[in-house]
Formats: sequence, structure tokens, C-alpha cells
Amino acid sequence: MHHSIAELLEIAKDAAFIAGQEVLDIYDKGTFEAYQKEDESPVTSADYRANDIIMKILKEQTPDIPVMSEETEQLPLAEREKWTRYWLIDPIDGTQEFIARSGDFAVNIALIEHNIPVIGVIYWPAGETLYFASKSQGAYKRCNVETKKITVREFKVPSEDVIMIAISRRQSREKVFERMSQKRVYQTLPAGSCSLKACFIAEGKADVFMRLGVTGEWDTGASQCIINEAGGRIVAATFDELSYNQRESVQNPDFVVLGDQRVNWEGIIRYTEVK
Repeated sequence: MHHSIAELLEIAKDAAFIAGQEVLDIYDKGTFEAYQKEDESPVTSADYRANDIIMKILKEQTPDIPVMSEETEQLPLAEREKWTRYWLIDPIDGTQEFIARSGDFAVNIALIEHNIPVIGVIYWPAGETLYFASKSQGAYKRCNVETKKITVREFKVPSEDVIMIAISRRQSREKVFERMSQKRVYQTLPAGSCSLKACFIAEGKADVFMRLGVTGEWDTGASQCIINEAGGRIVAATFDELSYNQRESVQNPDFVVLGDQRVNWEGIIRYTEVK
């Protein structure tokens, strides 16, 4: 059964919403267990519950499309490199935020086709907001009953305007700022969850986000589709392109989410100069 991209987008939106509502219920009640994975990253019983819900929906609705999830065992590249399209999911992006009770966690579902994210859905349960996009169809934000198209913030003077940096609540600010040009003026927008920071850039609340540290392809797949459709970019911090399902490892390099493309970001991000 071959679904259109529009049909698959609706399936992903429904799955993200249903899983997100369940996660929010667990969050509100505080009825979850927290564990540490082998790589020392946190995981909770809510991550596994969300994973089960999404997996069940996707396997029922699209049995022909494989699924890669942060919370399941990864197949060797030799088996998965044959996939022309597959779902890529992070059941809860921002598990630390979930545990810390900041509310900044999100459900991420992407569809990757020929190694490129063509659908991105990010549901923020605590903010009652759904961000979504599909290739060449624009990026959107649904809040309550209103759905509106979103775009990155346009700088009035790209070479001079104050730059709003979305910054993690849990990571060192110094490490980010020492990798940014001192010639510009910055303001900060503290937020949790990689994908929500990308969404804030996609809707024009911030302009740039630098992620230093371990992430997986599931942390950027949905964000990449949304930010691309909103007029921005996600690239490695070295400005190389991110890859999907092309390496044995599914770990990302350090990466940056960039807003207005008229800004000379390569002159602002000084990643390679810091050892």
C-alpha cells in the first residue's frame, strides 16, 4: 500500500499527538521511572510508552515502511541501507527536561526518503502545540484550533542586527559563546529540547542554536524538514551536511540550526577555531 506524502503527514501528526497526550498524562501524574542507558543518557518509562504507541500506529497504518527509533535496537547499515523510505522517531526529545519538570519536551516523527527528511512532525504536549512540515509544502504551527504558516525571522540588517541564540538550560553557555564571533551582539532564549529550539527558530522566536554533544539522527530528522521549509537550515557545526542512514553510526556531529539565510553564518560560527 503506497501512501502519498500528504497522507503520511496526517498519520505522523495523529501518532505524535496520541503519544504526546499519553506522555503529558504520565508527566502530570508523575507516575514514571527514570533509568540510565548504557551511554549514560537518561530514559524514562514514559519514553518507552510513547515509543510503543507510535510504533503500534505506524506499523498498523504503514506496515511496509520500516521504523528507526531512539528506543529500539539499530540494525546494521548493510540491512537498512536498502530502505528507500523509513520513519525516524524520538518518542521524547528532552527527557532531561521531562525529568526536571520544565515542560520542554517533545515527540518527534520524521519520514526520511532517499536519505532526506521529507516529513517532520514535532508535538510539544505541555505547550499544546504541533509543528509540522513536508517537503516543498511549507512549515506550520498548530496551536489550539489555529494553524498558521511559519518562517524564520527576517533580519532588517543581516550584517548588524542583534542575534537571538536559543540556548540550553542544561549545557554550558560558555562553550557556545566561545564558538561565536565576538563582533556581533547576542541575546539568549533559554529553552529545553533540541527540537523545540529548532521550532522556535523556524517560527522566528530565535535565530541560531548550537548543539554540542551526543545526539542521534532522530534528534534532527523532524527538525530539519521543518526548519528547511521555514527558510532556515540545519548543518554540522563545520557546515557539512548532516546525513541520514548512510553511516554505520547513527550519531550526529555537533550541529547548528540557522535562521535567516542572508546572514553570513559561516563568519559568525567559529566552531573550528576552538579546540
